Parts: sequence; C-alpha cells; structure tokens
Amino acid sequence: MSTAITFSEYGAPDVLTLSEVETPQPGPGQVRIRVRATAVNSIDVRLRAGKMHGFFPVEFPVVPGWDVAGVVDAVGEGATASIGDEVFGVASVGGYSQYALLDQPVEKPEKLSFETAAAMVTVGEAAYRALRHLGVKEGRTLLIHGAGGSVGTIAVQLAVVRGITVVGTVAEQDIERVTGLGAMAVLYGEGWVERVMAAADGVDFVFDACGAGVLPDSVALVGDAGKVITIADPSAQQHSVRFTGMDPADRFPQALPLLADLIVAGKVDVPVWRAYPLAEAAQAHADIEAGRSQGKVVLLP
Repeated sequence: MSTAITFSEYGAPDVLTLSEVETPQPGPGQVRIRVRATAVNSIDVRLRAGKMHGFFPVEFPVVPGWDVAGVVDAVGEGATASIGDEVFGVASVGGYSQYALLDQPVEKPEKLSFETAAAMVTVGEAAYRALRHLGVKEGRTLLIHGAGGSVGTIAVQLAVVRGITVVGTVAEQDIERVTGLGAMAVLYGEGWVERVMAAADGVDFVFDACGAGVLPDSVALVGDAGKVITIADPSAQQHSVRFTGMDPADRFPQALPLLADLIVAGKVDVPVWRAYPLAEAAQAHADIEAGRSQGKVVLLP
C-alpha cells in the first residue's frame, strides 16, 4: 500500500483526501516511478469540481493528476527506462500519489529539477502543439490570447526563440512580465482588437489559450479561420476554428525532450510559484481557484 490524494465525490477542494491505495504495478512497456513532484493543472481543479463530467466521466474514488517526475523503481517487460533512471511524463495512473505509472517515460536531464519537469508537461506540450498545428514561420506575427497564463508564457517563449513576432493579450499585472519575455503585451478585454492593431503591423496567426470569447474577432483580424487555433474555447466549431487537446492522437509527446533541452539551455522558463506537500493538495486547489497562483503549482509526495 502507498498514499495518494483521492476524491469520492465532486465538490470543493476539501473533498480531496490523503488516502491509502494499492501501489500500482507496471504492465508491459510501463515503468513505475517513485514520484518526486506532480503538477497541479487547471483541468485537475475542474475535474474535481465536476465541471468536466461531460468530457471525462470518472469512477470514484479518483486519484487526480497526470504530470509527474520521479525515479524509476519498477519496470514492466519491454520498458524503455531502467530502475534508477530519473524520468518525467504523463501518468497513466493518477499522479497525486507516492507512485505512478508511465507509458512513455522521458529522460530527465540532470540539470532539470523534478519540480520544473513535472510543471512543464501539460502546459509545455499544449504550447508546442498549438504552434506546430498553426505552422507559424520565422518573421510572421502571432497573437496569443492569455499570454500571461502557464500555456501562454511558454508559447510566447517558444515563438520568440523561433524568430516570430509575438503580441499577447494579458491582465494588467502581467504586462511587464510578458513584455520581458519578448512579446508586445496589450490589455485583454473590451477594445483588445484596437490595442493589438496599434501594437503590431498586422497579425498572421492567433493562438487562443484563454477561452474568453475572442474567436469571432480573432478570425476577422486574420481573415482566415484556419489561421486561428484554441485550446480553451468549446465554441470553436461554430467559428470553423480548430480546437486542439481533447484527442490524444492530436498531441505531441515528442515535444517533451525538446522542451527540457530548451529549459536547461535557459531559452524557456517555466516558473514554479509554490510547492506543497502532497497532503496539502486541497490548499493548492483552493489557491488556484482563488487566482492566487502566479506560475505553476506542484505537489511533493
């Protein structure tokens, strides 16, 4: 037996409970890791609150969490990592736990911390995937809605590294930070189109990472729905915009080692705002829901 965070009903953060669970055993091709860090993502918060019920039906009790980093302590037949390896990736069994299973473990560079490795998995892959699907080339201009968020800030950095001009819509408190990443930051909300047009000499592509109802104006701005993508607005189909993220086949797990190398090289930064003991998962969720977090949140089992 081992410990994990579980919930047996949808509700407020206090439904999260430190529980004893069966220690998972690796199957063919899998590895089991002793988890050193697991990321808390907004989807975890929505899942716990019951807001994802139509998309992710669950069987209680649930061990939430996907993004983990740790040390391999058991391997299944044909696994691609060995006992003692430091790895990270997407857990196939809940990540808010002492032990997790990985189908596709990614080697963690020595200079990459466990906390950062776990923190960047979902948000880094999402940012990479959106830019990949859009096919934005050097010298073009990309508008990122929600550039101050966890996905948006990574997308800004990836685009800047590639020689792409970036305009980002952000909250007022994020203007200085996003500008420091190399983007032209403008306030989100009413009048954003005019502010973007004043900041940039035209926009070629749009990445919506916030889901704040910006798709109609974004399509009008670039003149082609095929040049707009969202990871956050379920109304995408109504505007002929591509929604990416729900289909696992749509993702790019091969982005993870590339992102790890960029972080180690100092070209991409994934700030971890706070690390909580595993037993304080409810507080971590409460802080995210209250908008207190300024960067990624991780749990330390």
